[in-house]
Amino acid sequence: MLVVALVCLVLLVLTTVLHYEVLRWLSAGLPALGIRPRAKLVVVIIAAFVAHVAEIGLYALAIVALVRVGGLGMLGDPARFGFDVALYFSAETFTSLGYGDVVPSGDMRLLAGAEALNGLLLIGWSASYAYIAMERFWNGTSRSGD
Repeated sequence: MLVVALVCLVLLVLTTVLHYEVLRWLSAGLPALGIRPRAKLVVVIIAAFVAHVAEIGLYALAIVALVRVGGLGMLGDPARFGFDVALYFSAETFTSLGYGDVVPSGDMRLLAGAEALNGLLLIGWSASYAYIAMERFWNGTSRSGD
């Protein structure tokens, strides 16, 4: 359980730093882009989406490592477990979709809970950033560092 808790902490830090850097890059680069405000908002949404996909991928890689190398739990049917199942489960958990067709067991349950909370926070951060960007570009202001 301690190993999984440490992995959760590392993933929390990595995903937060990744998200921060993407949003910082957007804040610095968007005002200088010579494109229409609507297009800037599309860039914000695409960048946030790509950041979330990368964060989901980090969780999926950790799940595969913990299950295959560490033997610290399982996701669903052991005969069908692979990166594709881990990626699907990670996306489902990160977004709090929760179909329930792939269920974690063992220490993977802790990782699933941490990922869901982390995903909610990061998705909320993206939504709030998108709102701020939308407000800024609709009003015609484009200060950097906001």
